[in-house]
Amino acid sequence: MRTTLAIVGSLLLATSALAERVTELNGRKVQLFPSHERAAKIGGARASNLSYHNGPVIHQAKVVSILWGPAATWGTNGSPSALAQSLTSFFAQFGGNPEYNVITQYYDSGGSVQLTNLTSAYWVDNTTPPTGVSDAAVQGEVIKALASVGVDTDAVYEVFLPPASYASYGSFDSCGGPNLQFCAYHSNFQYNGQDIKYASMPYPSCSGCQWPGWPAAQNFEHFACHETREAVTDPDGNAWYDRQGNEADDKCAWSPSPFVVSGYGYQDEWSNLNGGCVPSR
Repeated sequence: MRTTLAIVGSLLLATSALAERVTELNGRKVQLFPSHERAAKIGGARASNLSYHNGPVIHQAKVVSILWGPAATWGTNGSPSALAQSLTSFFAQFGGNPEYNVITQYYDSGGSVQLTNLTSAYWVDNTTPPTGVSDAAVQGEVIKALASVGVDTDAVYEVFLPPASYASYGSFDSCGGPNLQFCAYHSNFQYNGQDIKYASMPYPSCSGCQWPGWPAAQNFEHFACHETREAVTDPDGNAWYDRQGNEADDKCAWSPSPFVVSGYGYQDEWSNLNGGCVPSR
């Protein structure tokens, strides 16, 4: 099982481990991608295409948005906030647009990734998360949501956090944590014999996880674009990645620059057909 972390734009040393962007943490393979300030310096894997490693992809994916935190941030299940509505609107159009279409070239033995309506459900939990939200806590929140929204092995359960909380993965933290290293990540776990795909989506409250001039919604969408496409093309860490362990969105993270289409934030995606990063197909 591989967990991929979206690394922030902080001033990190260019160590050989970071340049490889793959490390081991608590027995799980963790994949890093570079900050926007330093993407060109350590993007050495760009020349190689992704390889298929015989694992599954998600053919017709869905996204369940789990909005964890106070009503001031997310509203309620009956009355979502403007930010919550923006995120659900993003997913409603993402699975059928040209930015998602790039990944329809990737496949497994059952066929290719398909265009789809990604929106399965959203669920608001107005309890207060811990200040530091561990990976175990994120998985626990997904399990809590499953009782209301159900189990779907084609879904990616994306846990969005409020600004007063930060995510932790081992010794790595998101915005607000003592060891700022990443912006978001995706992974999977087993629950009652089912393979659950999920993502931790911390609030982009620091400059390292923000694109200049973008509001919170577009910064969230940028990371949701990245993590969702990777969860679809490499849900269990054994499908599509390159010889250095980089998944498709890792290879294009922060460079070229993130961009806006129809008010939503995106990044480029690696295309084997083009041999490089493309914004859409």
